[in-house]
Amino acid sequence: MTVLIDTSVLLAYAFSRDQNHALASRTLRALNQERRIVVTPVLSELFYMTMVRVNYARAIQMFASTRAAFEIQQLTDEDMTRMIAIMEQYKDAEFDFTDVAIMALAERLNIQRICTFDRRGFVIIHPPHCDYFELLP
Repeated sequence: MTVLIDTSVLLAYAFSRDQNHALASRTLRALNQERRIVVTPVLSELFYMTMVRVNYARAIQMFASTRAAFEIQQLTDEDMTRMIAIMEQYKDAEFDFTDVAIMALAERLNIQRICTFDRRGFVIIHPPHCDYFELLP
């Protein structure tokens, strides 16, 4: 099966002092044999947050290890068009850019499972390709 990985899980996994570190570690290990996808905006967010929380060297290290451990998917023009439609349809929710990128990629690739600790946007949206997103952990 396939699962999309959000920044929140990667950050929790990377930082042993994060309150969700143990759960993120167990979850990513449990998903190790599955197709695990990271959309490119997650990389930008992860790099920036790691640089702010720790330092530039650690941000480089996180970027390299994420790139090696996960399948990276670029956004297409179709994805970006869909992102705009989602943002306009749910404008009162003010979804995060990266979350909307994950939603659009999930639709294009027909993926229902998303690994995230940031559930707000993913429970609000009604995806057209499935009844709801299955949120892990």
